[in-house]
Amino acid sequence: MSDEAPTPAAPTDEEVAIDHAVDRLAERFPQVPRDRIVDLVHQRHIDYTGAPVRDFIPVLIEHDVKRELAAEVTPLA
Repeated sequence: MSDEAPTPAAPTDEEVAIDHAVDRLAERFPQVPRDRIVDLVHQRHIDYTGAPVRDFIPVLIEHDVKRELAAEVTPLA
C-alpha cells in the first residue's frame, strides 16, 4: 500500500474547451458573476450527458449560455 496521493487525471479536451468557453462568456458578460456563468455552463453540460458525438458539446453549451445571458443583459462586445 502506497502513502502517495492518487495522481489527478488530466482534463479531457472537452473539459478544457468548456473552461475556455467559461472564460469567453465571462469576458463578454463581465456584469454577470463568474460563479453564475460556471453554474449555467455546468447545467447545460448535464443536458448533453449521453450525447453520442462529443466534439461540438462545448460550442453548443457556449451558444446556449450566451443566448440565455443575452436575453437578460446587454453584452459589452
